[in-house]
Amino acid sequence: MDFAEILFIFLPVILIAIVFHEVMHAVVGYWLGDDTAKMQGRISLNPLDHIDPLMTVAVPLVLAILNAPIVGAAKPVPFNPSRLKFDEYGVALVAIAGPLTNFLLAVLGIFVFQLLPADAGFWIEFWRYFVLVNVGFMVFNMIPIPPLDGSRVLYVFAPDSVRRLMDSIERLGIFAILILFVIILQFDVNPVSNVLSWVFEKFLV
Repeated sequence: MDFAEILFIFLPVILIAIVFHEVMHAVVGYWLGDDTAKMQGRISLNPLDHIDPLMTVAVPLVLAILNAPIVGAAKPVPFNPSRLKFDEYGVALVAIAGPLTNFLLAVLGIFVFQLLPADAGFWIEFWRYFVLVNVGFMVFNMIPIPPLDGSRVLYVFAPDSVRRLMDSIERLGIFAILILFVIILQFDVNPVSNVLSWVFEKFLV
């Protein structure tokens, strides 16, 4: 990936994927009765309100330069579980709102990509990255390991022993994500890469 692709394709796509992911976490939390995120300005389309320098910018950028599957995250959206409707199910709804938004954006991107003429050049690459980045964010965030969104969905249905383990992992914060990266690289087990390959071959060639 050259500098022009990074500046005019990759960074805009990353920002769109991240911003809408995080905004929908905040919006669903607000719909379910918790205004914590709204009061902290997280129902906002301003990227600066959501960017984490490491996980939003550095990690995806390095992965893109290395031609590795593109994953990332933003500043976590704050919420108060005790104020949400539906108790633990409310937490799961807030969590799944982000990945579901990325899924819908990816579907939109596939639809637009399929309509493009073969000589569209720049726009072919833009929408191809748009789809792949959103799919990558969706799959990565649905991995059921704290603090990723998938863990909050799994938590609702997990037995107490699994919940205690997940609580312990969540206390590691960002280090849990770094450990996950190490495991993926060490054992060459990468669900994100497998899904991206399938999406690319099925819809983006």
